[in-house]
This record gives sequence, structure tokens and C-alpha cells, in this order.
Amino acid sequence: MALSRSLRIFFVFSCFATLIATAQTRSSVAPYLNNRAPLRPNPYIELPLGAIKPQGWLNEMLVRQKTGMTGQLDKLYPLVMNQRNGWLGGDGDQWERGPYWIDGLVPLAYILNDSTLIARAKPWIEWTLNSQQPDGYFGPKTDYPHERGIQRNNSRDWWPKMVMLKVLKQYYSATSDKRVIRLMTNYFRYQLKELPTKPLDHWTFWARYRGGDNLQVVYWLYTITGDKFLLDLADLIHKQTFDYTGAFLAGDLLTTPGSIHCVNLAQGFKEPLVYYQHRPDARYLNASKKGLADLRRFNGMAHGLYGGDEALHGNNPTQGSELCSAVEMMFSLESMLTITGDVTYADQLEKIAFNALPTQATDDYMGRQYFQQANQVMLTRHVRNFDVNHGGTDLCMGLLTGYPCCTSNMHQGWPKFVQNLWYATPDRGLAALVYSPSTVTATVGNGTRVMVDEQTNYPFGESIRFALTLNGGSKTVSFPFHLRIPAWCRKATVLVNGQVVKESAGNQIAVVKRVWQSGDVVELRLPMHIFKNQWHENSVSVERGPLAYALKMGEETQIVRNDKDPIEFGAEYIEVRPTTPWNYGLIETDKQPVEQNARFSSRETTSDYPWNVANAPSEIRLKARRIPSWKLYNEMAGPIPFSVIDYMEVAKEEEEITLIPYGCTTLRISQFPVVR
Repeated sequence: MALSRSLRIFFVFSCFATLIATAQTRSSVAPYLNNRAPLRPNPYIELPLGAIKPQGWLNEMLVRQKTGMTGQLDKLYPLVMNQRNGWLGGDGDQWERGPYWIDGLVPLAYILNDSTLIARAKPWIEWTLNSQQPDGYFGPKTDYPHERGIQRNNSRDWWPKMVMLKVLKQYYSATSDKRVIRLMTNYFRYQLKELPTKPLDHWTFWARYRGGDNLQVVYWLYTITGDKFLLDLADLIHKQTFDYTGAFLAGDLLTTPGSIHCVNLAQGFKEPLVYYQHRPDARYLNASKKGLADLRRFNGMAHGLYGGDEALHGNNPTQGSELCSAVEMMFSLESMLTITGDVTYADQLEKIAFNALPTQATDDYMGRQYFQQANQVMLTRHVRNFDVNHGGTDLCMGLLTGYPCCTSNMHQGWPKFVQNLWYATPDRGLAALVYSPSTVTATVGNGTRVMVDEQTNYPFGESIRFALTLNGGSKTVSFPFHLRIPAWCRKATVLVNGQVVKESAGNQIAVVKRVWQSGDVVELRLPMHIFKNQWHENSVSVERGPLAYALKMGEETQIVRNDKDPIEFGAEYIEVRPTTPWNYGLIETDKQPVEQNARFSSRETTSDYPWNVANAPSEIRLKARRIPSWKLYNEMAGPIPFSVIDYMEVAKEEEEITLIPYGCTTLRISQFPVVR
């Protein structure tokens, strides 16, 4: 029967009203998941893997990973990364090395959207997803006899699963594969049942110190599923994890040499703040802040890391710092930044990424250095004053020099750094908290998609330009744009379309909220000045913005064929020796501090790969004197002279020395004594 005209009009308006209500309901739902109650909402929210794309020099870093070790580790390291690997169902290595590699390969593959890399990672993902047992356990399940070069602990050890949980979390972020949720839910039920009788340190001690990685994924899954048992599991994992909160607050952990393994510390640093999401007690915030300050004071160095070779080992600039510590500390800081929004953690993240990380791998990403030194004047095979030595190869560049954990674990550094340049915000905005050339595509405001192109020469340049493009036909959208002002910046300026809208002192977040349209340009100016920091024996580093600078040295490189122990340390490795002097003290007087005596210059353009001596984008020139008594000791820089000893013998001649960004160096002095 035909409807009357009035009924037809009512029906049309009713449908229209329903559509409007539905649209309003959808628009009221935040586009990105924040923590589910009772977890505390985070001030910043991670974007899906692949939403952020590197540009410029940062893209070059990822491309070099692709063509280098990350993209072909199975060919370069077949002893472990082959079909016999326990994480592919074989009788080979079933420990951390396979998952470590995939933890870097997966984000690299999806950020670059590279089908070859995705295909290389897929067998590891598929085997893992299909490995789950009826009781919820997943992963290798059979113990095999020891074999030279292959590490096998009890296959049910909790620790390697923690790495693979991180892998699966990233894979889900890129693909939304629901099998990940099912596997994690069943595995976490298994953990809740087993942990009371088989705690984290039941098989080895590693999981007890690294439980924060496990805890982080439990909270992530809870936000997706809301399963209440996950909160009980989280409390249990926190209870069984080493008490970083108490140790940081007490202070003795970070003042005692040898007190903790350097990578355990890097991974564990985030645990108090990860748990803080569930139990928002200020002591967790305070512990993390105090821990970072104490780490810098008692063990810190100019490159942003700490003495740890392999145990914590103070702040002498010839103590080693492990590559695994660099990438794990970066990941911890990225996590801590998301949870707190504290600028301190972003500043420290950039310090490590722009100084320590690039210098610890070869330019082609086919070799790496197990330990680096802040004052590093020889890379030779020699036993040094490290807590642990591996045949004296720890400073040499190579595939397996030192210990092979870094061969597998180094790959997460740059891809996860890209993933944490940008964040969504609970107020439907967008945040740029860490700076590098990149683009981001995200949903903001009322559901509008926006693409922002970040054009910058940072960390070498002072200006960052953000060009906005609205997608999907929207003409305007209102949302807040969050920008971090680093603590080292005295006064930043924010401009929109050439007009100053905000001036901010350092160590805060500047927020610009307005109605945006395509073509709008935000410019952030971060004036950089030269300053110094004080370290071991009153030595000083010379810094500008997020970069530490180090002595530019002549280098002689030699490839050494290793016939002695190739299985342990690789078939060959690289040694580097100095061809120019290094034993300089910087001249300082009461009237003229070191930084006032500095002359800065930079190139007009920056190379796509700036991280070597030849391509160094900038330099600082300073007056210095040679210190004849400061000589080689044990094939490294001898004990650094205390600053300032007025009667110390120094050369009469003043010399002008050149410093370049720390990350561009292989041989270096970055912490200098001061002379009159």
C-alpha cells in the first residue's frame, strides 16, 4: 500500500535524523584507542605502524638497513637465522636472536611498505601464530642438546616470548590480524596460571629484569579486549619483576659499579611508568625522574648513554657502552614519553639517536660495534678494562664482534624512532614530539584526515617547517597541534603562515589550536647555541642543540681476516687507528669560557647520509693545547687528566682543533680536559 505524502516526508526526515545522529556518534568516538579504564589515560597515543614515513636523511638510514644487515641477516648469519631456528620450528637457536631480528625487521618492512621485507618477516610471524598449544603456550617447545654458536636455554623460558610479543604487537598495528589478539589472550591466561609456580626468574634471570616488556603488551591487549584477568596478570608480572621503583628511589643501584647488567637496565627503565598507568602513584613518576638523573650523574657520558660493558661501569669516558643498550634505552624512552608527555624523555631520546646510535654501525649497515667509547682513539683487537671481554674484539666493527646479541637487536633503533616522531592526542589533535624529516597521515578533529610534511635539516639545523594538507574533501578542520620545545632551547618561536603565534621557553609543550586548512604552514624555530656539559674528572663536552661534538681525527682502516675464531667473532672485522694527535685540552680562562671561544660553521646542504667524517654537516673550531703526559694506555686513551690542574704540563703552542658531530665520528675525543 502506498504511503501518504506526509508519512513519506516523516520517513525521509526520520532517516536523515538517524544518519546525522549516527555520524555524530561516530565523530564523538576518538579515532585512536587510549588506555581503557581503570588504566590512566595517556597524554599521547601511538599511531598505526606505517602512518609515519621518514624523509631525507632519516629515510636513507632505513634504506641502508634494508640493503644492509637488517634486510639480509638470514644470509649473513645463517648459523642462527636459518630454517633450523626454533622460531621457525627447527632444532636450532630458540633463544632471543630470531625474535630480536624480527622486532626490527617488521617495523622497517611496514614503514617502507616493502613487499620483499614483509615476505622475509612473514614466515616467522606465521610459524609463531600457528605454534600455540592447547594450554596457551606458544613458541619453541622442545629442548635440544647444546651446539657451538647456537644458544639454547629451556624452551619455555619467559624471556624470548617477551620479544616476540613486541613483534606481534607491531604486526597487529600494521595489519589488524585478529589472530594476534587470540594468541595473546590464550598465552596470557597461560601465564596467569603458570607464573605463581614458575615465576619470571624460574629458568633464567633475564625475564625478571625485563618484565616491563611483558607488562606493556598486557596493558595494550587489555585496552583492546577489556578482559579483566589481564589486570590481575599485570599485578603479578609487576610483583615478580625487579623493583626498579624502589632501587631508583633508594639510589644505590646506579651508584654501585657492577650492580646491574647494562641492557637489563635499559629495558627495565620504563617499568615503573608502564605500571603507573594502572596504579597512578607519584612514586613511580619520581622514581623514573630520579633514576634518569642519577644515571647521568654517576654513569653518564656525552653521547647520551652510560658506562655499561656489560655491567654498569661508571662514567670514565673509556668505559664501553653496548649497542643493545642504545636501542633498548631508546625504546624505553619512547614508551616513557607516551605515558607522561615529559619533555625530558624526548630530549634524552634525541641525544642517544643523534649521537650514540649512528656511530655504532658502519655506513653500509653491514657491520656494528659491540661497545663504543665516548673517548675512542683506537679500534683494535685487544683486551681492555671492560667488565666483560669477548676475545678482545669488542671495539672492532664486524658482523659478530663482541657478542652476537647486538647483531640481532640493533635493527629496532631507527624504525621505532620513526614510529615515535608523531603521536595522536586525546583532544583529537596531533603532536610532533621528536623531530626529523618525515610525513604523517592521521585523523584529527571531527574525523578529518590530514597529512603533514615535516621539512627540516634537524638536528643540524634550527628550523622545522610543517606543511598541512587536508584529505577527503574537507576544507577546514579545528584541532590542537602540539610541539615540543627542548630543554636546551632558550626561546622558541612558532609561526603560522609567516605570522608569530607563540614564543616559548624550553622544556615544555607548545600547543597551537586553531581552524586549519590545506596549505597552512607551521614553522618552529629552535635557536641553537654552543654550550658545555661537565663529566668525569671535570672533563667537558662541547654541544649545540641535541648534538655533542667530538674531535675530528685522521683514520687508518684495516680489514682483518679472522682465522682464529670465526664462528664466535666473524670471518673478518675492521680495525681503525689514528693518524693525527688526540691528546688535547681545551683552553679556558676565567674571562673566556670554552663555549665563548668556539666558532661554528655549517654546510649549505646536508648529505642524504650525514653520519661520517667526510659528510659532517657542521663543525666547531676551538683553541686547544696538547697534553704530552696524556698518552695511549692499553690501546686506548689513558686516564683523562683532572680539570683544572694549574701546574699540569701542557704544550706552549696554541692550536686550533676541529670538532664535528659525535655521530659522524669513528675515532674521537668527546670529553676534553680543560687547560689554562
